[in-house]
Amino acid sequence: MSKAPHVRIAAATWESLFRTQVAIMRRLNEAPAFRQVGVSHKVSVKEYDVLFTLSGCPEGWLRLHEINDRVLLSQSSLSRLVERLQNRGLIERQTAPDDGRGILIRLTPEGRAVQKEIGRAHVRDIAALVGPALSEAEMTELMRLTEKLRSGLPG
Repeated sequence: MSKAPHVRIAAATWESLFRTQVAIMRRLNEAPAFRQVGVSHKVSVKEYDVLFTLSGCPEGWLRLHEINDRVLLSQSSLSRLVERLQNRGLIERQTAPDDGRGILIRLTPEGRAVQKEIGRAHVRDIAALVGPALSEAEMTELMRLTEKLRSGLPG
């Protein structure tokens, strides 16, 4: 088998995956979880991504570069976003005790409450978008395939 069909299908697969992700993210940006009037703090999807990432940290603190490895933002965008979240009282940061240049970040109690409040609605919004399009078996298979793809990447 020549390389050309493999290259074409790889490119088409990436294009499909990327365009699907963009379409879903656009709809999630407009979903009820991020437009709720009664939410104590309105946050964007990107801000929520940082809050969600921090909520999954059992030790409480994450280094800024660890957050950057887990979210879809540039380092400079993340730094500005973290500053905004800190100014709003949703996260706190401190200098890493073992490295004067490192920055540690964690949720404040208020940030944890906001993440949980928005998270419950966000999960419902995701289910409303994905559920009608895919069966549970298809969702499971898609998750398996995307995890396989991610784990097969170099580095």
